[in-house]
Amino acid sequence: MKRTLLLTFSALMWLGVQAAAETTGDKDYQAGRWDPIHFKPAIEQATDEQCLECHREVLDKQVREQSLAGVKAAEALAWYQTVGTYQGDQETFHRRHLVTEYATQVMDLKCNTCHQGNDPRDEAGMSHAEGDPTLNHYRKHVDPNLCLKCHGQFPYQIMAVPGPWPEFGHVFQDNCLLCHVTFRTNRHQVNYLKPEAIEALGKQDADTCYGCHGGRSWYRISYPYARHPWPGMAEAVPDWAKGRPAQSEARFLVGIKQPQAPKQGDKP
Repeated sequence: MKRTLLLTFSALMWLGVQAAAETTGDKDYQAGRWDPIHFKPAIEQATDEQCLECHREVLDKQVREQSLAGVKAAEALAWYQTVGTYQGDQETFHRRHLVTEYATQVMDLKCNTCHQGNDPRDEAGMSHAEGDPTLNHYRKHVDPNLCLKCHGQFPYQIMAVPGPWPEFGHVFQDNCLLCHVTFRTNRHQVNYLKPEAIEALGKQDADTCYGCHGGRSWYRISYPYARHPWPGMAEAVPDWAKGRPAQSEARFLVGIKQPQAPKQGDKP
């Protein structure tokens, strides 16, 4: 009896929402939730305009003027502001990655760069006492490996740097390109970055490089980047690089003209 009443109530609620949607001309929530754009292959071709049509709030939200504890944002330094390349006031997560001045200068992130679809059937909301505790394995909305690409630790152990860059950068004249003008010169050739701008800014300020490669780290590990061949690259693969791919994921190479692989005997 109780179950019948619950189902009846749920059906009436759904009909009410459906009627309201038809009256206003808007798509109801459930229809939107299961729209093909949230699934592959449609999500792979989705434009930012299509995503923001429903999710505009991610860019409209603003940082609180002060925290609930009373700390004023204007008087506090956020963790992502500790690297010199960050300019301006504190910003929200999505705005920092999509629309701030520095983001548009060095990155070309799209909504579907990070969001590759989310099947509601993989979710298990535990927002009430009768939630099913066995449904606790979800697909993550964003693959953490993607975050690691820009927020991993600075791997000084494999870069011939004696310690963390803030402590030993002066040994290299605070210039990443002192070494990388020769080593690993095929960099940033992916469609979510602006390689020319990054390289130009890296020549001016090492914080451009360190900002992503350790300076804004979220994780205790570094990301095992693909080792795109570069002129003068040694044939022998060091132990720490064994097993790494020779190019980035295919979806990040769309629209990117890759440099020719070096020929045998090429010099830097």
